[in-house]
Amino acid sequence: MTNELTGKEFATSIADSVESFLLSVRAIAADGDGGSAVPMLLLEVSQILLAGARLGAQQDFEPREEFQPDVGMEADVDELRMGLAEMFGDIDTYSFVFDPYTPDVVDSQISDDVASLVTDLEYGLRHYRLGDVDEALWWWQFSYVNNWGNLAGAVLNALLTVVAHDRLDSEPFTGEEEDLAAADEMLEKTATAAT
Repeated sequence: MTNELTGKEFATSIADSVESFLLSVRAIAADGDGGSAVPMLLLEVSQILLAGARLGAQQDFEPREEFQPDVGMEADVDELRMGLAEMFGDIDTYSFVFDPYTPDVVDSQISDDVASLVTDLEYGLRHYRLGDVDEALWWWQFSYVNNWGNLAGAVLNALLTVVAHDRLDSEPFTGEEEDLAAADEMLEKTATAAT
């Protein structure tokens, strides 16, 4: 009985983190303020990665059934994706190493990767809301290890690089003038909004 209660409490904690992330990311995308989006998204991605690390540190969760129960249509993330892409502009595209043990550089977009995070996390939340705690935990853990953990880490690094460029006047990009100008413009909006 104690382990079952602990599992439910753990699931509730993860569900709260997921719900907070989903609400915040949708608000950031809807707001359309690129200047505040970078630090706010950096914070949100950092927090959801903590939830992911907690999932990754657990023994493997097992679903009760061989096949996942139907929880309906996937969330529509097109508006969120397009809002983020428009807001980030030229700094939306970045490069990262997907697997450090097979170091191939991959080009991606922050907007696409955040939309993928939202899709994975929201899917588990639907299981949780339907009372299927085991399936929710299994899905969040599986998708963290398989997809969203890596993407969130890459997005976090990209956002941190933009912040570092602003604070340290480093050159995090490949030297392309358009990328640097776009980052400078977005960060100037942040400074203006803060005052």
